[in-house]
Amino acid sequence: MTYVCPMHPEVTRDVPGRCPECGMELVPMKEKKGHGAYAAPGKHEGHSTAMFARKFWISFALTIPVVLYSEIVPMLFGWRPPSFSGSAYVPAILASIVFFYGGLVFLAGGFRELRGRKPGMMTLISLAVVAAYAFSVWSTLIGAKETLYWELTTLITVMLLGHWLEMRAVSSTSGALKELAKLLPDTVEVLRDGTSTKIPLSELREGDRFIVRPGGKIAADGDIEDGESEVNEAAVTGESRPVKKGGGDSVIAGTINGDGSLTVRVKNIGEKTFLAGVMRLVADAQASKSKLQILSDRAAMVLTYIAVGAGAVTLAVWWFAASPVFAVERMVAVLVIACPHALGLAVPLVASISTMMAARNGFLVKQRLALEAARNIDIVLFDKTGTLTKGEYGVDRVWGFGLSEDDVLALAAAVDASSEHVVAKATVARAREKGLVIPAVEAFQRVPGKGVKARVGGREISIGGENALAPGARQVASKVWDEIAEENAKGKTVVYVLENDAVLGAIALSDVLREESREAIALLKKMNVKVGMVTGDSDDVAAWVAGELGIDEVFARVLPGDKAGKVKGLQAKGLKVAMVGDGINDAPALTQADLGIAIGAGTNVAVESAGIILVKNDPRDIPKIVHLSRLTYAKMIQNLFWATGYNIVAMPLAAGVLASRGIMLQPAVAAVFMSLSTVIVAVNALLLRGKKLSA
Repeated sequence: MTYVCPMHPEVTRDVPGRCPECGMELVPMKEKKGHGAYAAPGKHEGHSTAMFARKFWISFALTIPVVLYSEIVPMLFGWRPPSFSGSAYVPAILASIVFFYGGLVFLAGGFRELRGRKPGMMTLISLAVVAAYAFSVWSTLIGAKETLYWELTTLITVMLLGHWLEMRAVSSTSGALKELAKLLPDTVEVLRDGTSTKIPLSELREGDRFIVRPGGKIAADGDIEDGESEVNEAAVTGESRPVKKGGGDSVIAGTINGDGSLTVRVKNIGEKTFLAGVMRLVADAQASKSKLQILSDRAAMVLTYIAVGAGAVTLAVWWFAASPVFAVERMVAVLVIACPHALGLAVPLVASISTMMAARNGFLVKQRLALEAARNIDIVLFDKTGTLTKGEYGVDRVWGFGLSEDDVLALAAAVDASSEHVVAKATVARAREKGLVIPAVEAFQRVPGKGVKARVGGREISIGGENALAPGARQVASKVWDEIAEENAKGKTVVYVLENDAVLGAIALSDVLREESREAIALLKKMNVKVGMVTGDSDDVAAWVAGELGIDEVFARVLPGDKAGKVKGLQAKGLKVAMVGDGINDAPALTQADLGIAIGAGTNVAVESAGIILVKNDPRDIPKIVHLSRLTYAKMIQNLFWATGYNIVAMPLAAGVLASRGIMLQPAVAAVFMSLSTVIVAVNALLLRGKKLSA
């Protein structure tokens, strides 16, 4: 068993252990659930981009004299190369070197396919080159002049070129995983025994304290114990703006510190870190297959059988209708032109690119089928709290009875400053946000069932809800009371500021709507996707949020266990439903939905009930998912159309259907067209990387 590091694929060992580069646990090279999909960037079936390049250039150099000593040069240019003793065997000798050196990779691949009973592209190439080589050697041994040496060498050289170009395209995609690994520092400055010392990253342990200097990379997931700074998390969460961090805040491995110096206590290292989780999810997604990929795999296998059959028929027909050389030449051309290389690359490369694009844009694809399903979604059902709203109270309105709004807010903040209640915290936060001077207080105390009170500048000020109001308080300023009643009807929380029993003012608070929610819903509607909301809140609160955001379908007073039933209800109407939730309380609904989208809450990337995970709690990522799904599907269809359409047109020409009109495809030309189709498919897939994920 070979073990490999998911973050540094070039690190392999014969026994389990930790990676010396990043400290992650090494995983088996072939593990069932997708974690075995790790292979060094730029490698394919054990072969590297550099190997294909080397084989191409050597084969190309050897092919030149083979072509010069063939009959094609004097036929086209009327020029013959210099003759010497044994020059007649130059093509045979050099072609043999090319066959065994350059063609061996295809022969080995064909053998693996046949051994696995899954004949495909390598099988076709192997049959073509073996047939051409065997026929040519046989002709040489019996003294016949008709050979296919120059066709054979050019065919192998062109095939190597095509594979080299393909590997470069693939490695540029899979190399993105390695780029993530580069986000980690090589060394880390830890605090041990009262002194700081630099150690290799692999020696860092949970519970260690380490220092992050200004501009430095954060080595592991942890909590800040000392210092303040702004941290750039763009590479791992997609958040473009630096995030303010201070004591008690969490930081993520691979993010970049700003101008401040931080002391961090290690919480997770190695395979437990957020960054490692991202890479595992990306690997899982790349190991999974979409419906289109399954379809293309089946089509490639069927095409292989058709090509072998067509090649056999072509050989038999032309053997008797023309000559053995012409028959073998036609058969080789058919086998080469029918290689389902482009078909096999059409979908996987697009899927790989889309998976990395998703990770770079703040959402992680666990299953490709989930991303594929997003393009057909009819309605997105959001959990309200923490998704469409911030899940925290904020001040909406302030009324003053004889006092200014700022004075009311300052008095409330003064009393609330000593309270831990969420409403009190919101009041204090708003006062500080406005830059108000918050007076000092004395004799703060809680009043059971009514609120809190304290002396502010000699005045006894109390803060409370309806229960704090004295009888007859509503008789003053009736118009304002009507406005307060309207806010109450919307489900907002209203607290009153009183001096003794006199009402000085009132403050309305509510769960703060995310401005991003408005933008997300507008984008979804622009994409012809309806928006629904499910919440445990009252009908009034739900109606207010729906009215503010323009939500189409509202389900209020819904218990967590009943959310799946609401999803079923929408599906019963024939709608494809995407459910967005936190992945814990909403797990049944996420599983029931056609597409489950879980909120990763920054560092939790192990939500089992969803196909896609949002790294940030930003609803604007939902339209991005739909847009990426549509772009991905369009690219896959384009590639499949090119790959299959090319074979349908080219195979009859290779078989010699139009030979009577002088239209034929030589094996080398067939190889050029086959390789060109593969390159076009790869380039078309790579164009996806330049697309912006906006509606």
